[in-house]
Amino acid sequence: MDLSADFIKLIERTLPHEAQQLISAITDTEPAVSIRVNDTKTLATPPLGQPVPWCPLGFYLPQRPQFTFDIDFQAGRYYVQDASSMFIWHVIKSLVKSPVAYLDLCAAPGGKTTAALSALPQGSLVVANEVVPSRARVLCDNVAKWGMPNCLVTSSQPADLGHLKHCFDVIAADVPCSGEGMMRKDDEAVSQWTPALVEQCAARQRTIIADVWQALKPGGLLIYSTCTYNRSENEKMIEWIAAEFGASSISVPVLDEWNITPAIDSSLHAYRFLPHRTRGEGLFMAVLQKPDDQPCKTLQVKKAKPVTKAAQAAQVRNWLTCPSDYAFTEAGDSIVATPLTLLPLLSLMQASRLNVLLSGIQVATMKGKNLVPHWALAHSTALNREAFSTAEVDYLTAINFLQGNAVQIDAPRGYVLLTHRGIPVGWVNNLGNRANNLLPKPLRIISQHIPDAPPQLLT
Repeated sequence: MDLSADFIKLIERTLPHEAQQLISAITDTEPAVSIRVNDTKTLATPPLGQPVPWCPLGFYLPQRPQFTFDIDFQAGRYYVQDASSMFIWHVIKSLVKSPVAYLDLCAAPGGKTTAALSALPQGSLVVANEVVPSRARVLCDNVAKWGMPNCLVTSSQPADLGHLKHCFDVIAADVPCSGEGMMRKDDEAVSQWTPALVEQCAARQRTIIADVWQALKPGGLLIYSTCTYNRSENEKMIEWIAAEFGASSISVPVLDEWNITPAIDSSLHAYRFLPHRTRGEGLFMAVLQKPDDQPCKTLQVKKAKPVTKAAQAAQVRNWLTCPSDYAFTEAGDSIVATPLTLLPLLSLMQASRLNVLLSGIQVATMKGKNLVPHWALAHSTALNREAFSTAEVDYLTAINFLQGNAVQIDAPRGYVLLTHRGIPVGWVNNLGNRANNLLPKPLRIISQHIPDAPPQLLT
């Protein structure tokens, strides 16, 4: 790996006493592999490897398995995430003690969103936003697989979300950056880097924060992060936020043995993850609090549009464990169950003409007079398994299903939930002589390879 001379000079200016160690870590060492467990689906785990110190749900793996062929991964029982990025779990656990409305502003592909869903107090509401449509679709899929219904997914500009005045108690902004912290694992981050890119990113970051600032409640928290090393996008940015908006810097408790580096040449609190000191990729994170000097706007609840046919509503209600907690609505050809607690946010966003992609649980797809269980329902923690026939299948059958192939099962006719080791895999329509695969094509495993042994990480 050949780092540019300009980048090396930047590192030498930023970390004059540790520059060579950081450069050697980038060019000569391999990235760590780590996962974070979904504790709503996984009650216990075997010794996976060394725990991630700042996130008890995180584990370093000794090597990178074929995650694609792990049923637990496909079912949302864990998320593959860099250990440094798991620090947001610790930040939320340390600072958020009561239910909040939480916005993940730049959320795709979903690592920090799913971490927030696991870390936030019960009763919290999450909005995960991604501007780029293709990345927003990936975000929707990952949130659906995680299975927690208290999440909206949107694809809107920060300025449009900024019109939701005083809507959120916490906004996490993992802003687009020059990507220096990803150079060890991404050759493109090396090839595209220039000093001009750093300045372009810094300008964009100021615009993003200014656009969304009004949506943060007085006294609310902004969790600002990048995956880069330079001070222009990090310390200088949080100093600008503090000066421009009167925000105060908030400290997060950390232990010395975590080897997290504090802010460089700044009096504000910040947390740097440098790969020559901390096991993970480059990350910068800081928390700022908005001045608590003005009254908050109260959200108004509007009634959700009911499902048009009472028989359909009655049928899909039985597919969830606590149907009285949801409003059932039509969205295109789908029936969606939105938690009642999410309705104020949903109605506000609809009134503001924001692009809402997901608002709770996708329960069913309407095909003529038939209601077909939606693939996401299989992975929801609210699924009522008693409403469906199930068929336990072996690993090979489960992988064949995930590859989109036909499978043979011993089960009643109709819609059947396939499980492997009791874990939901997906839906088939069992016709007796064959079981039609209902997994959408974009979610299927492209490779027809079958590993010699399942890469099973969890119990």
